[in-house]
Amino acid sequence: MLADRNMALNELADRVQISVVSLSSLNTGKIEAIRLSTLNAICRALNCQPGDLLEYVPDEAGK
Repeated sequence: MLADRNMALNELADRVQISVVSLSSLNTGKIEAIRLSTLNAICRALNCQPGDLLEYVPDEAGK
């Protein structure tokens, strides 16, 4: 989504007021939770919907 918007991670971090480290963790999928207010701010900055950013991946425990 960042590439589609021609936006760097640093610029998004500034717009959303979140650390680059936190955004990087989100971007690489290394976190398991996100605050709705953070998701809202990211969607506002990128002019997108949550479904454009999130993907459901079943965990292995559910098998």
